[in-house]
Amino acid sequence: MEFLQITTQISADLNLRKSALKSVLICEKILYLHANQINMKKIIITVITMLSVSLSLSAQEKTKDPIRPALLVIDMQNQFLPMMDQEGKDFTFYVINAYIDGFRSAGLPIVRIYHSDPQWGPKPDTPEFEFPEEIHIKPEDPKVIKTYGDGFNKTDLEKVLRDLKVNTVFLCGLSATGCVISTYIGAKNHDFKAFLVKDGMLSHKKDYTEQIETIFDAVGYEVVEVMLENAE
Repeated sequence: MEFLQITTQISADLNLRKSALKSVLICEKILYLHANQINMKKIIITVITMLSVSLSLSAQEKTKDPIRPALLVIDMQNQFLPMMDQEGKDFTFYVINAYIDGFRSAGLPIVRIYHSDPQWGPKPDTPEFEFPEEIHIKPEDPKVIKTYGDGFNKTDLEKVLRDLKVNTVFLCGLSATGCVISTYIGAKNHDFKAFLVKDGMLSHKKDYTEQIETIFDAVGYEVVEVMLENAE
């Protein structure tokens, strides 16, 4: 009789423990599911946040400053022109004038850049210093005189461009291997977008000019035309 009571008691304890264990497992499952719901909410919130940031960045990209270009005509001076390769010079003049006329008709600035060395010249206000009459510049076009290859070095070129609200420059003139490329790099260093004009540069060897055009991705008239159509 006593043995039966003990057995019954043990069986009841086992059932109680099974019931308790089952309850614990159920509670753990509920907590697990709840935790997963919380994690899922966190994941959803994170994804939404990332999408919002991405859309915001895309909107910022779409509202970037429009192109405000200027044409830089560099060192097309009577003293230096005879030193350049004469093959194709007339065509280069034609291209430069086409850009000058195009920028002018669009109401965009043309900046004349001259070189003068205190020792070697050419001195300002002399025939050697001036651009040839064939180049379609005008006295009212902004004028910068430099003494280094880079048109930005110790000149007011940056101020001239900033005052004109310019953020993009197209460069032509001479020489492709000297002052033009130096001024191109100077423009980049001063946070301007810069482009070399294809067929609008001269140097002492035509092959060198073509190599500069290739290395620095000089742009042709069609590309410039599209840019100007989107200019402010």
